[in-house]
Amino acid sequence: MIKQNLGELEENSIYVLREAKSRFNNIAALWSMGKDSTTMLALSRKAFLGKVPFPVIHIDNGIDFPETYQFREELTKKWGLNLIVAESKIKPEMSGFSCCGENKTVALKKVMADYGFDALIVSIRSDEHGIRAKERTISPRTRDFKWDYKNQPAELWNDYSSKLDDKGHVRVHPLLKWNEIDIWNYIKQEKIPINPLYYSRNGNRYRSLGCTHCTRPIKSKAAGIPEIIKELEDTKVEEREGRDQDKEKSYVMERLRSLGYM
Repeated sequence: MIKQNLGELEENSIYVLREAKSRFNNIAALWSMGKDSTTMLALSRKAFLGKVPFPVIHIDNGIDFPETYQFREELTKKWGLNLIVAESKIKPEMSGFSCCGENKTVALKKVMADYGFDALIVSIRSDEHGIRAKERTISPRTRDFKWDYKNQPAELWNDYSSKLDDKGHVRVHPLLKWNEIDIWNYIKQEKIPINPLYYSRNGNRYRSLGCTHCTRPIKSKAAGIPEIIKELEDTKVEEREGRDQDKEKSYVMERLRSLGYM
């Protein structure tokens, strides 16, 4: 995995965050308490004089890890976050994973409508999954959250709000150009607080975090950030190997993404 220039990545992400904040009327960010979305919040604090100037949304199905909930409460207080918790129901849906996918999209649709958000910051990276590599930094969604990945606008800072149907919104992806090692190197450099589940305990750690129903740990002795970075430099295992929904056939994830899944 290639290590990129952190200064350039940081500069680009801060530019995207500032432009998004200035160009959209009512913006929010998704926060899963994972490494990527927490890094996004740290970048936001750097971009806006030490504060996150927009609400952060946790789509909560009630079965995240205890460590995740504790981390949420601690960092919300420490960083003074405006946290919105949107409850997601657990019920059967198209991917076969009742805890995630379409159900979380339904919860997100409701909170977006309730608060009238016209833009949403999402901390996906293009190297995570094939369908995510098709994303743009600025990506319009329809009123029904649909994403036309075959007909996306040019990568320009246009007034996307004029191109959306009533109550559509825009997804903003400030970490799209980062990779996994970049994130960990930046966490190390900036001393960003991180969910303890990423660190090895009893020979296992979580490399990618979801909820307790669809996330499994990997074998690892990496108990700190330098060890995690060294492990990633040598591994050939995919980052989301422990995320069950990512093992679904690619068309399922593509359909979920087209319908609004993160």
